[in-house]
Amino acid sequence: MTTHRDCLRDAKRIVVKLGTSTIAHPNGELDMDRLGELVDQMAEAVKSGREVIVVTSGAIGVGMSRLGLTERPKTIPEKQAVAAVGQGLLMESYERLFRKHSQIVAQVLLTREDVTERVRHLNARHTLTQLLNYGVIPIVNENDTVAVDEIKFGENDTLSSLVSALVGADLLILLSDVDGLHTADPHRIPEAERIPIIAEITPEVQELGGGPGSKLGSGGMATKIQAARIATLSGVAMVVAHGAHENIINRVLNGEDVGTLFLPSRRTLGSRKRWIAFYQRAQGDLVIDAGAAEALIDHGKSLLPIGIVDVKGFFEEGDLVRIVDPEGEEVARGLTNYASDEIKRIKGLPTSEIARVLGEKYYDEVVHRDNLVISAGGRRSIS
Repeated sequence: MTTHRDCLRDAKRIVVKLGTSTIAHPNGELDMDRLGELVDQMAEAVKSGREVIVVTSGAIGVGMSRLGLTERPKTIPEKQAVAAVGQGLLMESYERLFRKHSQIVAQVLLTREDVTERVRHLNARHTLTQLLNYGVIPIVNENDTVAVDEIKFGENDTLSSLVSALVGADLLILLSDVDGLHTADPHRIPEAERIPIIAEITPEVQELGGGPGSKLGSGGMATKIQAARIATLSGVAMVVAHGAHENIINRVLNGEDVGTLFLPSRRTLGSRKRWIAFYQRAQGDLVIDAGAAEALIDHGKSLLPIGIVDVKGFFEEGDLVRIVDPEGEEVARGLTNYASDEIKRIKGLPTSEIARVLGEKYYDEVVHRDNLVISAGGRRSIS
């Protein structure tokens, strides 16, 4: 009899995300014994014919330890400086541990711009794929030494899910300080039960997400559910498991009932729509009426100017915009055919009036269906 977890045994391309709480002591110093055990398991996976990409946290924590700091830095310059100290030490540790297995590693530092801009997005994918072709394990982290708020991923749960989608991974393993998604916060309610499998990320599932975790890390269960949404809609299975549990990576890959398995969505997004949905930052909002929301969500229509009631923000033609309903809930996002000042002039009008108002008409649609993705808030499916 086959089970949902049988697919884990067949996963060939794997992304493993190691959280700060998994690989570091509370003071930020690396837990070399635990990291060594995890490296041993990943090296074993490679020797068995799998491909492994590591997305690692810990640079700021390691930098804090090296500098003797006891509180996580708060300003961007402080974080960048501490990360610059820690990143080299972190990479040195991975290099030394993997070398014992005759395994070559490569450092890959990314900012959001590296996956947002389409050419750089493709270049990043080609580089990671070529490293895997060479038999190299990429060690990926956000480039904290140069990233600012506008170009940051936010935390490595998101980064790992975007990397998984970028390279077409079969499986993403998120290792943290919890053994999966629970019916309540297990840190506060010890009797909370682990949920073994999530088939669909519903609003009820999203409500189970908690706040941030330790003072060194930046991700909580809410970010893991968001990572699961990105991964599963990209056709990637995802497991959240406890990084301190013995032989945890091997147990996941063997299909054992550990952690929480998020199953790939039955309706996955193609690469272009993934790029629209997950990799770009919205530059503004288009507020639409209830009729337009229904047309987008239920009937698969493009967004026409007649359904737009307000425009927020400043953006140019080709930018990504959020499309929100009258209550302000995001129902979709997409690439606009018109700039914000043009849409302000034609909002609420039929397409036949576009040329009269603007002097010429380039498109009937403000956002064409081919460049539009329905959001989780729009309904439980994405098209």
